[in-house]
Amino acid sequence: MKNDIHDLGLVLDSKTKLVLIESWDEARVLETLTSLAVRRSLGLQVWSVTEGLQRLGFSVQEPADSATLDPETALRLIKADPQPTLYVMCDLHPFLDDNPKLVRLLKEIAMSEQPGKPTLVLVSHACRLPPEVQRYASRFSLALPSEEELLAIVRDEASGWSARNRNARVRTDNRTLQQVVKNLRGLSHAEARTLARNVICDDGAITQEDLPELNKTKFKLLDLDGVLSFEYDTARFAEVGGLSNLKRWLGERQSIFLEGKSVDLPKGVLLVGVQGGGKSLAAKAIAGLWGLPLLRLDFACLYNKFFGETERNLREALKLAEQMAPCVLWMDEIEKGLASGDHDGGVSQRVLGTLLTWMAERKAPVFMVATANVISRLPPELVRKGRFDELFFVDLPDASVRAEIFRIHLVRRELEVAAFDVAQLAAACDGFAGAEIEQAVVSALYAAQAQQQAVTQGLLLQSIQGTAPLSVVMAEDLAALRAWADGRTVNAG
Repeated sequence: MKNDIHDLGLVLDSKTKLVLIESWDEARVLETLTSLAVRRSLGLQVWSVTEGLQRLGFSVQEPADSATLDPETALRLIKADPQPTLYVMCDLHPFLDDNPKLVRLLKEIAMSEQPGKPTLVLVSHACRLPPEVQRYASRFSLALPSEEELLAIVRDEASGWSARNRNARVRTDNRTLQQVVKNLRGLSHAEARTLARNVICDDGAITQEDLPELNKTKFKLLDLDGVLSFEYDTARFAEVGGLSNLKRWLGERQSIFLEGKSVDLPKGVLLVGVQGGGKSLAAKAIAGLWGLPLLRLDFACLYNKFFGETERNLREALKLAEQMAPCVLWMDEIEKGLASGDHDGGVSQRVLGTLLTWMAERKAPVFMVATANVISRLPPELVRKGRFDELFFVDLPDASVRAEIFRIHLVRRELEVAAFDVAQLAAACDGFAGAEIEQAVVSALYAAQAQQQAVTQGLLLQSIQGTAPLSVVMAEDLAALRAWADGRTVNAG
């Protein structure tokens, strides 16, 4: 808080008479302003529509004048005050719409050049000033808590729990504690304290099982526009058949990314390949392997018919990803969102420019995983070396990987693997993608239920024979994709 008080004092020293503070933590804003008023021996009055103007700070609190419940009356009193009082108005913005008197009063207060006149601070979670006023105002943001402050908050909540439970100690380990602290980054002091209390109070322990719920709650606090979605079910990496080169590559970079001590943190990967080959599952599994929240960017929600709104939506989504850091940001079928066209008014090009700028300048530990099926539709600026750490090609699985995929899906559906000739099944589905193998198992289950019998080798083979894989239906497209990938990408298998 000391830095906030100092920086806010510099704003007052600049003789700015109108200051705007956007924050969800109103209590902390008022605490900071109170401390500043005490240091500078300034009067402090706070206004709200329910309480009117009240004198706060180091002086004795006085009862509010009910007339000041009206924002116009309050602003006229502020304008007429000859003292350098610090006034704070909470949630004034709803009254500014279609009220020219309030707008004019704000402008006159902000334009005042007389020495010793009051300073007005507007506080709200979000506030857009009218155009006539915004150039006279200074914006100020409270600093988010550092990792040291977050650790102190967690320990303080742990001490409070111990005091309420006969001095029992909160169970945890240093690794999990550090992960909790990292996952609290991007939250205000009050939000971090609430989440830390929730983690501890249920069982008096901070464990790995608490991390997914912590990330879900954090995302709900931060996500306001619905452009990003939180993927709750991140698959274990063991559930991804094959992709041995990708798994090895990720394993080599895991500790560097999670510890965050290197200047060159891993940026992300681009996965290209056939549909159903396991690219989306791999994106989920990366988050599961690294124990990080997975955010999915939905391009369908991103685009907006109003000029400039699409780019703003993207900037807000990327800002949210940074607040959720460390995390994995998944852009599925990225070519559909960035494919350039002549009839979109240049929106796709502006979106691409916004994304490329963020990819080049981001400092937060956000690991980007982009998947693409039609590489020819991707802008060349995105594919060039340096945008991603590596480009991986996810090809159709070979016989050994197909057998592994069969085992995964048989076990998932509680079928005894030993009862099937997995090698024969793998040979029978040559040219199948992972999703097609799964669908063959599902189809055999439906057939078995319809015939009121158990799933057999014959039913699985029958299901395989009745499936026309994409490698046959779209053989030309697959050949072209393989030709492009040869020499340009690393095989993920």
